[in-house]
Amino acid sequence: MIEARHLRVLRAVARTGSFSAAARELGCTQPAVSQQMKALEQATGTPLLVRTGRETRLTQAGEALVRHAVGILAGLTAAEEEVAAIAGLRAGRVRLVSFPSGSSTLVPTALAKMRAAHPGTRVSLVEAEPPRSIEMLRNGDCEIALAFRYPEVRGADPAAGAEWDDLVVRPILKDRLTGLVPDGHRLAGAESAGFAELAGEPWIAGCPRCRRHLVEVCESAGFTPRIDFATDDYPAVIGLVGAGLGVAALPELTLESVRPKGATTVRMEPAVHREIVALTLPDLARVPAVGAMLDQLVDAAGRGR
Repeated sequence: MIEARHLRVLRAVARTGSFSAAARELGCTQPAVSQQMKALEQATGTPLLVRTGRETRLTQAGEALVRHAVGILAGLTAAEEEVAAIAGLRAGRVRLVSFPSGSSTLVPTALAKMRAAHPGTRVSLVEAEPPRSIEMLRNGDCEIALAFRYPEVRGADPAAGAEWDDLVVRPILKDRLTGLVPDGHRLAGAESAGFAELAGEPWIAGCPRCRRHLVEVCESAGFTPRIDFATDDYPAVIGLVGAGLGVAALPELTLESVRPKGATTVRMEPAVHREIVALTLPDLARVPAVGAMLDQLVDAAGRGR
């Protein structure tokens, strides 16, 4: 097998014309140069040098190998420099996938801090809800997935089981469900309310995972919610509630970037939370840029965004 160290020695011998001069240039001994050249000739299966008296010259095979060695060593040097830059966070990329309410609240602060701390690292963002975002992570379409799951209510959410078992999980925050009712609703001025107090109301539900969890929470409170409208667009949920078309229970994070018009929030009891996490693969967790971005996401949540 031809090794880069052998090529470097061959190039030095070709440039200087002797083993002793090559040894001085490389900072090693003449026997070491001779040993490296012998190993290279064994690897190629043909003589590369001819020594006549004090002169050392290349054979035709040696000339061909030196010619290729220039490009090979230049490419290797460039690769080493690029890898060093990535390892030192002077370069590199991180592809981040986030669900919409995370994209509008947690992500902007984290991205700004990442850019300020490591301007050479590029971070891209696309949106996807779990479980699609987790599929993207496993398929190699991103390095980090910002995702969420709800606690099990009668075993409703498969994500509460084994979905994340083989992933690195960085907890971000616990996001409490908040009730949303139209202005003028009988509970609009209440300090808190139980889910059972909204048993007879028409409901507006969010994404499929949130919808499934809402049904389970309401059934655990003794009723099955009548869901009149369902949409993945949380501003649309808020708009429908504001128009007096029903009530909703939304994670607090979804309300941070949208001003509820015509709607009032109500604290729901007992408290129900969704768990927001950043996910990556074990091997990716050791990549410096990925680790730095995970730290920034955790920090963004801890500093109140």
